[in-house]
Amino acid sequence: MPVNPARFSYLRPSLVAVSCALLAFPATAQRVAPDSVPKIGSAERAAIVRAISADIEEIYVFPELAVRMVAHLKERLDSGGYERFDDLFAFTAELTSDLRSISHDRHLGVLPLPPGGVGMAGGAGPIGGADSAEGQRRRRERLRRANYGFERLEILEGNVGYLDLRQFADASIAGPTAIAAMNFLAGTDAVIVDLRQNGGGSPSMIQLLSSYFFEEPVHLNSFYLRREDRTDQFWSHAHVEGPRLVQTPLYILTSGYSFSAAEEFSYNMRHLERATLVGETTGGGAHPSEMLDYPELGVHLSVPFGRAVNPITGTNWEGTGVEPHVRVPAAQALATAHRKALEEIAAGAEEERRRELAWTIEGLGAEAVELAAPELAAYVGTYGPRNVRVEGGRLVYQRQAGPIFALVPVGDDRFHLANDNAFRIRFERDSGGRVVTLVGRYQDGREEPSPRTGG
Repeated sequence: MPVNPARFSYLRPSLVAVSCALLAFPATAQRVAPDSVPKIGSAERAAIVRAISADIEEIYVFPELAVRMVAHLKERLDSGGYERFDDLFAFTAELTSDLRSISHDRHLGVLPLPPGGVGMAGGAGPIGGADSAEGQRRRRERLRRANYGFERLEILEGNVGYLDLRQFADASIAGPTAIAAMNFLAGTDAVIVDLRQNGGGSPSMIQLLSSYFFEEPVHLNSFYLRREDRTDQFWSHAHVEGPRLVQTPLYILTSGYSFSAAEEFSYNMRHLERATLVGETTGGGAHPSEMLDYPELGVHLSVPFGRAVNPITGTNWEGTGVEPHVRVPAAQALATAHRKALEEIAAGAEEERRRELAWTIEGLGAEAVELAAPELAAYVGTYGPRNVRVEGGRLVYQRQAGPIFALVPVGDDRFHLANDNAFRIRFERDSGGRVVTLVGRYQDGREEPSPRTGG
């Protein structure tokens, strides 16, 4: 089947070109339930192998691997190796497995088209292809409902900015949202970008977000394109809307799910020594891909047409993933990065700010512990104007007629107040182990002891 340029025009190598091309193939292609996939016979299997083989041989980034893959598919077809696959779902899964057994390329794969014959590249059907006005409208609407991947934006304790980014949507569509997010983070003392649930997207968004972290344009990445036999460079922008965060420490959270464009952003920043990566090694996909539909055959092909070339390493993360600086399970990455960010901020801060940050760091490291009823009873009593008692099976604190706070035990006779981070308590014991003093601790470093007066 000849390649139809209209079907992957937005995937061509340019600012917009590699957009969907840097998404993980399993995350972007539309899955189809096995019971809705039609049965196929020998003629259909042969037609599919011929069609995808022609395009793989013409397009795939490594010609020698393309020849090997095509030969492997033909040998299996001719020898009857595919005869037992009589439904499209099972057959395309087997084709993908065969292709990857040689290429080890997670951007390369075959899937059934969903009902209506419209896949990632567009194709036939009543809703129109991706390049039709209706196809573009539907795609933009899906992106809008997902807020262009900007899932969560907030300021964590200690003035650390946090961005949970689920995809790198094309900057031509998502630029205003990205700019608003970066301006929201402009006053923070450190930034954490969470890519643990990010499957990829567009280099144009990588360029835009990266530009806020550099004073001058820097060479971020390049893509070698097989058919054009040329290398296109991607640089950060000379101009951004709003303040830059050039001196702001940057932490990037990664997981095994982080893939493709999420990996490029991480890889670029790691080798430019601009960020600290925390979490797990990423998925390992570095090849921009074209998305081809074959409506008459009912299948969709994702085939890489280029490869990333980092200007510093001269290579990329294909098959290996991006290694974090700080390796921790993905579930622990945010807490670890938050603590490290606070420690980095504190290292260059004045004394008063260091005390505030030490208080915050202490709070992050505190985990609630369970205390049995006799252990709770040991703290019950009156300490000058302060009263500690048990209500509803938990310890509570009240100063004179003030509000009542639940006390959260964190070990070593220390307690935090629920819903009040500016005040904490520790108790002191006498040589016999009896609790004799309540020490009120304040965020500014002050401590106020109150000896036990009753109870």
